[in-house]
Amino acid sequence: MKTVTTKIKWVFAIGQLGWSILAGIVSNLLVNFYLPDATGNGVITFVTSATFIGLTVIGLITAAGRLVDAVTDPWIANMSDNCGNKLGKRIPFMRYAALPFAIVTVLIFCCPVRGESVWNIVWLAVTMVLFYIFMTAYCTPYNALIPVLGRSQKDRMDISTYISLTYIVGTGIAFAGKMIWEGLQGATGWDYYLCARLVLGVLALIAFICMIIPAFVIKEKDYDNSAPVKENAFKSLGKTFRNKHFRVFVVSDVIYWIGITIFNTGFIFYVENLLELDNYMILFIFMTLVTFVCYPIVNILSRKFGKKKLLIAGFALFGFAFLVSAFAGKVTFIPNVVYGFIICVLVGVPLSVLGVIPQAIVADIAESDCIETGENRDAMFYAARTFAFKLGQSVAMIIFTSLAVVGQYTETVQGAEVIRNNGTGYRISLIIALVLCLIAMVIIIFYNEKRVMKTIEEGHDKEAAILKGNSHE
Repeated sequence: MKTVTTKIKWVFAIGQLGWSILAGIVSNLLVNFYLPDATGNGVITFVTSATFIGLTVIGLITAAGRLVDAVTDPWIANMSDNCGNKLGKRIPFMRYAALPFAIVTVLIFCCPVRGESVWNIVWLAVTMVLFYIFMTAYCTPYNALIPVLGRSQKDRMDISTYISLTYIVGTGIAFAGKMIWEGLQGATGWDYYLCARLVLGVLALIAFICMIIPAFVIKEKDYDNSAPVKENAFKSLGKTFRNKHFRVFVVSDVIYWIGITIFNTGFIFYVENLLELDNYMILFIFMTLVTFVCYPIVNILSRKFGKKKLLIAGFALFGFAFLVSAFAGKVTFIPNVVYGFIICVLVGVPLSVLGVIPQAIVADIAESDCIETGENRDAMFYAARTFAFKLGQSVAMIIFTSLAVVGQYTETVQGAEVIRNNGTGYRISLIIALVLCLIAMVIIIFYNEKRVMKTIEEGHDKEAAILKGNSHE
């Protein structure tokens, strides 16, 4: 088997740039597009903001999408683990899923009726389900390549660092979507939603190109010749969750994803409403730069202190950042713009930790499980992790959209009624994110990193001894 080169590591990371743009578009712009906190200047609402048992339509739709994922995640992961294609177990899925994944992301924002309508709700429900199915079809096999390419701890941490860099760049590109289409509208005078869809179409095209690059450049068989796992999907999923190390990690991970997605979804709202600033993109770019600077530091510190300790520190720092964010606009002795930059520093540092470490931990757990059981279920481990990511997104959508309408009111401006928000729900959402991160921190304390790493070390020693014995023969 070949050893992965730096070039291939970056080629692989380009795929993450692509799918993170698409994921960022939905997680960061969907609520702002369908449920804006202020109307006027061409901005309208497409679905009702009314709630049912405290939940909004968008929240209910994303929750329904998770029911579909409960079947498709292990199903697709199992198909990948069982795949006997000449190109490998993962690459064929990435090739076929990239285009529909990109197309359906744009279709989510192309609702058929201009204004509130039940047909828009139906459209959103169908396209969101398809979005998560195609995300699974690409991301689960993609992530399963991490332990394949990263056979050593150095390679694994390098890959996790590189994909974290491209992930945050992709998220930043998605964040910029709203600013770009508003700028396009201002420059051309075109319809607000026409500009939005044109910009999202271009971003999706860029994402598609990025996603197919590793799918056609990486020769999977050069790095992995393991036999397909001929096993039922849910039997394989059951074996995956029997791994006690993984159970601890994934519960913590789900809770973390709920908290961080609440913050990501609400970022524009926090800046524009709580801080009363228009330059949310400047703040996001600054936060991204802070995260970029910290990535290589995290890589180095993980080798010295271990991944678990950094993860605990990251959760604690996130909790503090969310607490500070909850008081945005209330600390009168600090100018709002300065307060915004302080928040970006406090969020950017732990974001670098949580961007790198979890992917590497899943790879560690998957390898140690393979050594102990003799069965390679890399895709199933990452399917569960992908499900955690999407479950976190969905629960966060339910929480945030339900709270976003708390504090809404209407006022008359130049004879027309417009929606306003006093920010109460936004502050509550940040406190909830704080509590979730603290819970995730407590849970991850029970992850036995020493046992996992000892298993991997013993497995490598055994493999080396076999190779040495064969060479003597």
